[in-house]
Amino acid sequence: MRANMAYLLGLLASANLAVAFFRLPCAAPIVVERADPIVSPGQVSNHMHTIMGGNGFGFQMDYAATQASTCSSCAVVQDKSNYWVPTVYYRAKNGTFTSVGQTGGALIYYLQRQDSSAVNLMAFPEGFRMVAGNPFLRSYNNTLEQQAINWACIGSPHADTNGFPDYNCPDGLRAQVFFPSCWNGKDLDTPDHKSHVAYPSGLTTGECPPGFPVQFVSIFYEVLWDTPDFADMWYGNSQPFVLSHGDPTGYGLHGDFLNGWNVSVLQNAIDNCNNPDGILEDCQYFTTVTPDIAASCQVPSSIDEQVFGTVDKLPGCNPVQNGPEMATARSNCGAPTTISKPNFPFVDLTKSKHFAYIGCGTDPGGQPRTLLGASEQNNNMTVESCVDFCVSKGYRIAGLEYSTQCFCDNSFSKDRAPVPGLLQDCSMPCSGNDKEVCGGGALISLYQKCTDSTCHNVQLTFINGTASSAAHKPH
Repeated sequence: MRANMAYLLGLLASANLAVAFFRLPCAAPIVVERADPIVSPGQVSNHMHTIMGGNGFGFQMDYAATQASTCSSCAVVQDKSNYWVPTVYYRAKNGTFTSVGQTGGALIYYLQRQDSSAVNLMAFPEGFRMVAGNPFLRSYNNTLEQQAINWACIGSPHADTNGFPDYNCPDGLRAQVFFPSCWNGKDLDTPDHKSHVAYPSGLTTGECPPGFPVQFVSIFYEVLWDTPDFADMWYGNSQPFVLSHGDPTGYGLHGDFLNGWNVSVLQNAIDNCNNPDGILEDCQYFTTVTPDIAASCQVPSSIDEQVFGTVDKLPGCNPVQNGPEMATARSNCGAPTTISKPNFPFVDLTKSKHFAYIGCGTDPGGQPRTLLGASEQNNNMTVESCVDFCVSKGYRIAGLEYSTQCFCDNSFSKDRAPVPGLLQDCSMPCSGNDKEVCGGGALISLYQKCTDSTCHNVQLTFINGTASSAAHKPH
């Protein structure tokens, strides 16, 4: 049981309430980009989000869009919801920003916090959405909403903090967001995306306030950031991390939830799955997938800007605002505001090299490599240089992995092949060109020799699309 769950269960036990919950793992983000179909529908969002859930995700969404998902990065097939939080960056002494890696995607807890006055806990209705937290906050005022937002320093003896902690976290820094569970019973959303919901009197327990007669199952997010990667890069008298909307305090942490559940499945689980251990597989109403399958569910970014690696300024118009007064929204700074064609993670070499991208395959460690022919590793790796290397060695298949590695062969095992139609998580920038993708962790970007009649890159699932293994002709 995770440390913060012990805290939550303690709160519930102190109120003499039965505790039941299930824990939904989301294996990876489906995309990291400036998109927010709740706050900024149909537009480029002001700041970066790390987004989990169904691949029906897009810049404008309704319930039908969630149901168009052909996969999800979360474990339950019947859940096509989307869950997102702001992205974390490291701010260097020279003023540049470096994206902080993220472990997995998220853990989403569904807590069946039954109050004595509640008849039944409800599943979220079709079309329901809500936001918890306030990105403009830069100080702490001890409201219920702020009590629901905190940070856990994993691997340390320190208690959770409401803002960024000013000490290193040996096993990572975890963002934690608790959502309101009381509903007015009529609005699926409101202009501020909050007024239709409220926290009970005890945050996680207690009575719902007047005007909010319906109780939902309670949602709690955990998102873990790889801050130990920067443990030897601290400077000055405070911590060096900043949220993607220019928040160096951590008080502006927030979360968004857009419901895509099969409502009857979720309701049956709430009513009948009462395991106090949170194990999904113990609930007969859920169909689950493995972490590897969930992690293979991705959508391409549709905004032409650099979001990973080191950048001179935070994506969007997000200067660092320290507070303690509320931050203000900024615009007209020259950041991209156009939603472009999906940015697929491959280089089109169909005309120049007669090599086609065939997908993101697997190359698990501790086993024979997926491609067993020639190989090389260098810090100037690009897709084209890898293809040229393999051609020079007489091979028809080239694969790239871990940013710097190139492998060659003329065939590979079917169990290492890309999943037809799925984008998957080949997302590491090439060491020689950070605008190109050179595989991922135990994942390999695969290119194959082709003729004029067969030289088409693989068709990949994308936003609001459907899975297909047909060829994708380059634009």
